[in-house]
Amino acid sequence: MIDAGTMQLSDLALFTGVPQHQNFCRISELLNTRPMRASSTPRAWVTNPGFVMEDRYEFAGQEKSLERFLEETDTAALLVIHQGRIVHESYRLTGGTDVRWLSMSVAKSFISALIGIAVQEGHIRSIDDPISAYVPVEPGSAYDGVAIRSVLQMSSGARWNEDYSDPEADALRLAAATSGAYGGHEGIVATMVRENAPDTVCRYNSCDTQALASLLRHATGEHLADYMQTRLAEPLGFNHSGAWVVDPAGVEMGYAGLNLTARDFATLGELYLNKGAVGSQQVVPREWVDASVTPSAPHVVPGNVVVGGMVVSEGYGYQWWIPAGDRGEFSAVGVYNQYVYVDPTSEVTTVKLSANRTFGTAEDEAVNRHDETIAMLRAVARQFD
Repeated sequence: MIDAGTMQLSDLALFTGVPQHQNFCRISELLNTRPMRASSTPRAWVTNPGFVMEDRYEFAGQEKSLERFLEETDTAALLVIHQGRIVHESYRLTGGTDVRWLSMSVAKSFISALIGIAVQEGHIRSIDDPISAYVPVEPGSAYDGVAIRSVLQMSSGARWNEDYSDPEADALRLAAATSGAYGGHEGIVATMVRENAPDTVCRYNSCDTQALASLLRHATGEHLADYMQTRLAEPLGFNHSGAWVVDPAGVEMGYAGLNLTARDFATLGELYLNKGAVGSQQVVPREWVDASVTPSAPHVVPGNVVVGGMVVSEGYGYQWWIPAGDRGEFSAVGVYNQYVYVDPTSEVTTVKLSANRTFGTAEDEAVNRHDETIAMLRAVARQFD
């Protein structure tokens, strides 16, 4: 079943400076989505309200106000979990405990977890298989003959521009596919153009994730939302229903279209913090979790990854970002400042859901606030060292 929306993705005027907090909280009303149910055994969250979060953190040599930063980035939810207990939970603007928020690229890390499960179940023989052995693509196009592992590491070699401030960017073309342009999600995956040899450049590319979503669809024979329902939503104990944005053919927008509450987003961070296990149940293979959050080749280590026209300080795993340092941190990151950040040293998972209206209006830290968000998240986690 698909929940029918009334708008096209382009109607949201993303990356133009238009405030989005009234949209990101009700995507299923606006766009076509495929729903997911809450778990039949919802997680019983334990709260520990005694923690008082410091209002200060440092960034670029300056002391900053956390409260002011949350306001300036149109933050709707901030959730901090320490040793499995909620120690801070606050909502602003249109956020709330039962409000589903648009994930943007945080969805990519959920896709990665599902790929790991599909490998374990035998739907995918090996991530060294060419993705074109499962997904229909045009001969000689970007994904023809390219290993699934390369696509997981954003190293497919496909030509791509993820600069949201550029009106000609490929990322905006992919967004148009959600409305059916270019043959929809399946059509754009099938016709991508190759630019580099695989495994030579890690270039952040949302279509790589859309190709992985197509892989799940073709390998399992299930809709992405249905596969996630049984493999993640149910065992992780989702407290609320969720939804995936779909194109007119009913194919999910795998790279960015997941809608969940803050607590349900947090379950993925907690799952990976616990090496893929929920209690005694191993939901995602432990070795998959370890590989997913480890930059395993020179082109994916911190300081070598390309986003838009810039080289960034973080490394990349299997659809997870790896900040530089020795604490083993990793993050699911989406535009407009969506985060599921995990610090294993502090045993902390933090979720930040936002609608930073300036995001993507320039390829500039001053408007996108990514590096500053990581500094803030690190400061919060280190309060538990």
